[in-house]
Amino acid sequence: MKEEIIRIESISQLHKMIGYEEPEHPLISVIEVSKLTQPNQFLNVKMTSDFYTIMLKDANCGLVYGRNYYDFEEGVLIFLGPNQVVQSTSESHSANGWMLFFHPDLFRSTHLGQTIDQYSFFSYDVHEALHLSKKEENILNDCVDNISYELSQNIDGHSRNLLVSNLELMLNYCNRFYERQFNTRTTQNQDIISKVTRIIKDYYNTQEQLEHGTISIDFIANNVNLSANYLSDLLKKETGRNTKEHINDFVVNKAKSLILSTNKNISEIAYDLGFNYPHYFSRMFKKNTGLTPEKYRNRNLNQN
Repeated sequence: MKEEIIRIESISQLHKMIGYEEPEHPLISVIEVSKLTQPNQFLNVKMTSDFYTIMLKDANCGLVYGRNYYDFEEGVLIFLGPNQVVQSTSESHSANGWMLFFHPDLFRSTHLGQTIDQYSFFSYDVHEALHLSKKEENILNDCVDNISYELSQNIDGHSRNLLVSNLELMLNYCNRFYERQFNTRTTQNQDIISKVTRIIKDYYNTQEQLEHGTISIDFIANNVNLSANYLSDLLKKETGRNTKEHINDFVVNKAKSLILSTNKNISEIAYDLGFNYPHYFSRMFKKNTGLTPEKYRNRNLNQN
């Protein structure tokens, strides 16, 4: 029997479920964790929502996300996007901090509506949370205070712009703080880069591509215990190239060797590399080298 997942469609519904006062705005809300007593019937229950969530807590509070269990620690910021499934494992009335909820309808017609997908940390796993310094935490607390102040005012023609502007400012600070976190974990990140390189090599050396096709970003991410977005952002920061580009670099180099060292036609080489459709291979090769596989072969053979 499939386990039930409770879907929360609106912020008003969320407030009602947890016994919190009616939200001051239907599309955005700030809840102080110290004032929250989670009803016992929602402990260990899986839930998903139609909105974005940012949580800051400074006391231990259990949360399950995907396959991972996480304990909040001091200065830890958690991001959840719409449709992600979470499960609370302990009551949080002893914790301090805040929860910020905002629905996509708040900003669809604004600049943030065009850029929200660039904030990839909403797709990170819980164990890839943002660990804040005290100074960084204070900056984000100021942003939340500004949002709370605006929510306390009567809604007028300026409300949406001011709320979205403060929200966008907060998200931009989070981007900066994540970049700092990547920088301070350089040694650990180098280990991950080495693992990624080894995983790709091993996949093709054992000819997994013949059975399963070209190696996927998710396959690599799972093998280094990171989410796909976090891994790509980490690699981009450390090497200037994301996970897909690392895969393509390896495949192109392997393809070059096969093109020049065998008499196989381009379709055969494409199949050997795990491509179901040779034209996808040719397109990727040309994008990375500026030449079709045929032109690459002819140019190099004519030079010999």
